[in-house]
Amino acid sequence: MPILVTGGTGFVGNNVVRALLERGDQVRVLVRSTAPQPCFEDLDVEFVEGDICDSDSVTTACEGVDAVIHVAAMVQIGWSQLERQRAVNVGGTINVARTALANEIRMVYVSSVDALGIGSEEQPANEESPRTGKIQCSYVVSKSESEQELQKVISDGLDAVIVNPGFMLGPYDWKPSSGRMLLGVTKKQPLIAPSGGMTLCHIKDVTAGILAALEKGRAGRNYILGGTTMPYFDAWRLFAEVAGTKPPKRRMGPVIMKIAGFVGDCVSKLRCRELDINSAAIQMGAQFHYYDSSRAIEELGYVITDSRTTVDDAWNWFQTQPAVARS
Repeated sequence: MPILVTGGTGFVGNNVVRALLERGDQVRVLVRSTAPQPCFEDLDVEFVEGDICDSDSVTTACEGVDAVIHVAAMVQIGWSQLERQRAVNVGGTINVARTALANEIRMVYVSSVDALGIGSEEQPANEESPRTGKIQCSYVVSKSESEQELQKVISDGLDAVIVNPGFMLGPYDWKPSSGRMLLGVTKKQPLIAPSGGMTLCHIKDVTAGILAALEKGRAGRNYILGGTTMPYFDAWRLFAEVAGTKPPKRRMGPVIMKIAGFVGDCVSKLRCRELDINSAAIQMGAQFHYYDSSRAIEELGYVITDSRTTVDDAWNWFQTQPAVARS
């Protein structure tokens, strides 16, 4: 029987689909449109048209599957989309979870480190760290709430595992998603980088971790799928080195942070559309999103690829997809 993947058009979901096919699984994908898409070209998958926010289409998609890997989410760092993100990230997740429970199938929920507590330069956070300190933007709130609600369904008997990836780069980032940072830094060549830091991970490692969680993750348990912890300043300089462009010269100070966030919010209001540069994104960039993957390494056999290879692989893929790189 097939494995259902939600969010198969996205960066993580598309890599999961490909990894499942490579190991010989049948794959069913829940998509909002069955029109041909480049991300599924030459892939032998079954499509079910629907939306995770529609319980009937989720029920149809889950009929006769062995398991579901729930990746679909609305990702946007800002203040303005809380209700939409709750509808998708919380409501959609619970639709999938309750359907999986009713059908007695195993579920892997691909959440985010943004649902966990915040780390520091000295002490990366783990799955048991207090879930405090994050900027309470709409994405963080919705992902945190989705895990809280999912745990309630798990307590009702759902066999589900939660994985929390860090900042991912790699191939098949069609939209693009997190690869936009790499492309933005190499195109715009900013002189100043955010003052915080990230946990940079290769999408192939995260994908392998998701499949390992499906096979041997413990129900109700979180697994951080991280990588190399590094300041944004160092990451952006690495991006520039790989691409052969000018690197940033310094970290963003508190005064520039406040000005950039204020201007971004004001322009967003004038345009009636929240820009990527807003006060939530600026504040998130000042935090150290450092995470410890020890649990996944010990229990799932998780492997971490070095940061240079991770960036190289992402950059090289974008060079083969000029239309994606220009978007």
